[in-house]
Amino acid sequence: MKAWAVGDTNNGDDEWGEEIKLAEQAVQAINKLNPKPKFFVLCGDLIHGMPGSQWRKHQEQDLKNVLKNTDQDIPLVFVSGNHDIGNTPTKETIDNYCKNWGDDYFSFWVGGVFFLVLNSQLYFDSSKCPELKQAQDVWLNEQLAVAQKHKCKHIIVFQHIPLFLKKPDEAHDYFNLEKSVRQEIMEKFHKAGIKAVFSGHYHRNAGGSYRGLEMVVSSAIGCQLGEDTHGLRVVVVTDEKIVHRYYSLNELSSQGIEKELLDMLAKQN
Repeated sequence: MKAWAVGDTNNGDDEWGEEIKLAEQAVQAINKLNPKPKFFVLCGDLIHGMPGSQWRKHQEQDLKNVLKNTDQDIPLVFVSGNHDIGNTPTKETIDNYCKNWGDDYFSFWVGGVFFLVLNSQLYFDSSKCPELKQAQDVWLNEQLAVAQKHKCKHIIVFQHIPLFLKKPDEAHDYFNLEKSVRQEIMEKFHKAGIKAVFSGHYHRNAGGSYRGLEMVVSSAIGCQLGEDTHGLRVVVVTDEKIVHRYYSLNELSSQGIEKELLDMLAKQN
């Protein structure tokens, strides 16, 4: 937040006391939720310090210290972002991330729903590790074949960089994927019956849809680049649909989730 406030994104990352407080508030809000969330996913950019930067190790340790207080019954799911593995990742930056936070791509099942976590930096710029992008592509195709066989209720994807921010055919910029790459992924996801992709990266709330695939872009617990507040997105999944709402940390801490979402959950049980 300091880097953004002082307008020097290459420096200004030597203070993160405010971010620690916000992360603590997020954990407290999540721990209070009733019913308990099935998991808590951080959609990339776990810390600000890029690979090789001075404060990185300290930031990682401070984040781990905060996250340790998450209720033991709420699993944490980590997604790799550009600040975690670099805008142009290498085998080394990805290995370092995996040692610290777990695999950079993987899948898991919860309640008949199939979830995929992807490393979107490999779609953004894999020039220094083309073999790793190829490995993820092969793995993804295998996973989608598995999903097809098992007739899951829904397939949901988490990746740091959004496919698009508002419209599937919007121009390419820093905050979305290049158009030809995007088109190929959107088609693959559409054919596989993927219902939703959840991303971060933009530090603002945004989203749109492509042929029944919903693209959901959530703002951040930390630095805000737009008009949104520090917050979290709560997602309710029923047999029929996926419903979500972004809450400010203050709102979620003081009021919890709204009755409409609670009613949907009650009907499921």
